[in-house]
Amino acid sequence: MDCTIFAWGWMLVSSISIRLSSSGFKSSAIPRGERSQNCPRPSVLPHRQQTRSTPTAAHRASERAQLSVTEKMAERQQQKHEGRVKIGHYILGDTLGVGTFGKVKIGQHQLTGHKVAVKILNRQKIRSLDVVGKIKREIQNLKLFRHPHIIKLYQVISTPTDFFMVMEYVSGGELFDYICKNGRVEDSEACRLFQQIISAVDYCHRHMVVHRDLKPENVLLDANKNAKIADFGLSNMMSDGEFLRTSCGSPNYAAPEVISGRLYAGPEVDIWSCGVILYALLCGTLPFDDEHVPTLFKKIRGGVFYIPEHLNRSVASLLMLMLQVDPLKRATIKDIREHEWFKKDLPGYLFPEDPSYDATVLDEEAVREVCEKFECTESEVVSSLYSGDPQDQLAVAYHLIIDNRRIMTQASEFYLASSPPQGSFIEEGMLLPPGVKPHPERMPPLLADSPKSRCPLDALNTTRPKPLAVKKAKWHLGIRSQSRPYDIMAEVYRAMKQLSFDWKVVNPYHLRVRRKNPVTGNLVKMSLQLYQVDNRSYLLDFKSIDDDIMEAVGFKSGSSTPQRSGSTAGFHRPRLSIDSASPAIDLPQLSSSLPGSLSGSSPLLAARQGSHTMDFFEMCASLITTLAR
Repeated sequence: MDCTIFAWGWMLVSSISIRLSSSGFKSSAIPRGERSQNCPRPSVLPHRQQTRSTPTAAHRASERAQLSVTEKMAERQQQKHEGRVKIGHYILGDTLGVGTFGKVKIGQHQLTGHKVAVKILNRQKIRSLDVVGKIKREIQNLKLFRHPHIIKLYQVISTPTDFFMVMEYVSGGELFDYICKNGRVEDSEACRLFQQIISAVDYCHRHMVVHRDLKPENVLLDANKNAKIADFGLSNMMSDGEFLRTSCGSPNYAAPEVISGRLYAGPEVDIWSCGVILYALLCGTLPFDDEHVPTLFKKIRGGVFYIPEHLNRSVASLLMLMLQVDPLKRATIKDIREHEWFKKDLPGYLFPEDPSYDATVLDEEAVREVCEKFECTESEVVSSLYSGDPQDQLAVAYHLIIDNRRIMTQASEFYLASSPPQGSFIEEGMLLPPGVKPHPERMPPLLADSPKSRCPLDALNTTRPKPLAVKKAKWHLGIRSQSRPYDIMAEVYRAMKQLSFDWKVVNPYHLRVRRKNPVTGNLVKMSLQLYQVDNRSYLLDFKSIDDDIMEAVGFKSGSSTPQRSGSTAGFHRPRLSIDSASPAIDLPQLSSSLPGSLSGSSPLLAARQGSHTMDFFEMCASLITTLAR
């Protein structure tokens, strides 16, 4: 009986092995560069044992496990051959194009179903250009960009061989192909697209990013023919020689200072390229074009180009300003915005009075959709959004849902949807990251200007006291930023690590930091607390902590509420003068809350205080300098 079972099992295993071999599922059949990180390399099937001993129950269980693994590998291999390569939560599909460092493929989020464009940056190519560190830092900056006419970068997935940049997907193709297919566009349509492009370029220039490779190939169109600029921040990290080699071999859009070999890479370079794009939109051709490269360079350096008769004088004058050979005489973004042709029917959302885009107001419907897709709780989604982890899958899915829901035919709604409501965000129930406190010096003006205080019925109630009209302070203590809270703290952690500071986390937005003075050997301590100043900005506040002084005046080390010191006025907070039209606000003084005064302290303590104050300021200066880099 045992021999019969053994023979039957032997035939079954042999039959399966033969079928697997004939199917051609081999490890070498899969290109190495396209292997999914979630699909492990198939292992070689174990050789059949030559000894024909009676199989035990353990042997049969082992055989069944091997068969199960083999079936799973075959299924994964079949998905691979069907083109379903999976990177993270994204299933890659067809190739959309070939970029400077690799391919661009279409991807689909496995759970939300939204389409994305996945750009693959080859590590070896990046390493050969010696720009690995710069690209990593620039990618982090690009992930903060939120503008209706800039391709969004949602996530970066890193593997041993490649970087995968998960970006916004648009279906309209390149502006270059659109012009080649349709020829020159109407004046009104060209103005609309050009306004969108200039708005995006101005946004990036204000964030200290220069494109340096603007051309119709890098301007994409969505389904509603709205412009989307791509590839920001990558080309500006290369030298000018590399720019010519990596710009599809065509210098037609390069400024004269670039092709002349002068190492110049400021905003003027982008203005020139935008002028070439505007000319291509209006004329369907390029202002400087010649098959003979030296002749082409001569034309660009001369700045002489043909102006067709169908162009009106207004737009022709704008082209002359933008295509000035001398970069100092070339038009600026401000000059373009003030030009009469550009200002015609200019949408207000392109250049808002307050250009800060804030995403601190959470979309409850999007949060619920993430919870449904990932089977998680709302608190987990909110925690992920404020965690500071740019790779968090819940946060990425949330932003995907938000961006895909926006209807870009009414582009003005983009700014309203991404900006917080004016007025009191506390009374309206705005969610703040845990640990971020409203700044006590800045909250009264915001509350006084709340929507409830501006109710029309209040004007009819003459007995009701009017709210105090307190204006915003003209100065503040600390570092102010309009970035998101976890992005601010991420930079703080980076700077502290670079300076070899030691720190203790009280909460994600409150730290106790210390360092050892290399000269005196004293330990210098301070507290960092992130405050919310108003509905668009945050303040990183510095507090000095001196355990010796705290103990001398009645406080013990390790107090849960460390007091402020280290200011130029000793232990006294300054009197903050707001404006001559409003009463001055007396800020609380630390000495009034302490059981004793330092005025009668010993000379040793006074010397210790002064030494600690200088150490504190040196510590603050080093941290601020590192943050500014």
